[in-house]
Amino acid sequence: MDAKAFLTVDEEALSLRQCLRYLQTSGKLQGFLGDILRQYILEHELENREDLNINPAVIEQAVIDFRLQQQLTDPKVFQEWLNRNGLDYTTFHNQISSNFKVEKLKQVATEPKLQEYFIERKVFLDRVVLSRIIVENQELAEELKIQVHEGASFEELAREHSVADDRIANGMMGPVSRGTMPDNVRAEIDSANVGDLVGPLEIENRWALFRVEQVLPASLDNAQLSQMLRNELFDRWMGEKIQKMTVKLQVGED
Repeated sequence: MDAKAFLTVDEEALSLRQCLRYLQTSGKLQGFLGDILRQYILEHELENREDLNINPAVIEQAVIDFRLQQQLTDPKVFQEWLNRNGLDYTTFHNQISSNFKVEKLKQVATEPKLQEYFIERKVFLDRVVLSRIIVENQELAEELKIQVHEGASFEELAREHSVADDRIANGMMGPVSRGTMPDNVRAEIDSANVGDLVGPLEIENRWALFRVEQVLPASLDNAQLSQMLRNELFDRWMGEKIQKMTVKLQVGED
C-alpha cells in the first residue's frame, strides 16, 4: 500500500487529505473532528488526574459479571470471543477499567453543578398525568364542565365530544412535561390537586378541560434521571473544554 495512503478502497489508495475533503463535502468533518477532540480530552484527563482511582476488586468483579452475562466463563470460549473482537485480555481489561474511570470523571466533573442544573431543568423534568376534552367553542366547554360537576362521566364526555385524537383513550394524555405546557395551562395545573377539573382554557383557538390524574415530581433520587443530567452536564463540560482549545488542521499535499 502507498505510504501516503490513509485508506484503501478497491485497491485505490486514498490519502488523509482526500478523506478529509470527502468528510467536508458531506458536512461531517466538524463532527469527525469533534469526536477526535472529545477522545483526546478523555484520554488526557484519565492519564493525568489523580482523583479517578478505581478499586481493583471492582474492576475484577465487573470482568466476572461480564463473562457470566455473555456466557464466556469457559476460557477457550472467552479467548475465541477476544479474537473475534480483535482484543487481547490486557486490552479488554483496560477497556473495563477505562469505562469505570470515565464514569467517575463524569461524577467528579459534574457534581459541583448537578443540583443547580437540576433546578434549572426541573420545570421540564416534572411531569403531570392529564386527561382532557378539547372542543371548538367555550360555551360547549363550560356546559361539559357543569355536566362533570353534576356527576357525568368525564371519560364518556371525552369520547363523545373531544376533537383530540386521545378521545379514543377516554381523553387520557398520559405524562406531560410541565415545561412543554402553554404558560396559562401550566399556571392552572400547578395550582390544582389530583382529581381537580381545570378550565376551560383557550389553546390554539380551541377550548380545553383538563383533569389532573397524577403528579410526578422529578427527583435526583431517581438514578436514571440523575445519570441523564450528569451526561448532559458532562457534554457541556467537554464542549467548554473544546472551545478553549487551539486547534489547527494541517494536512500535507497529496
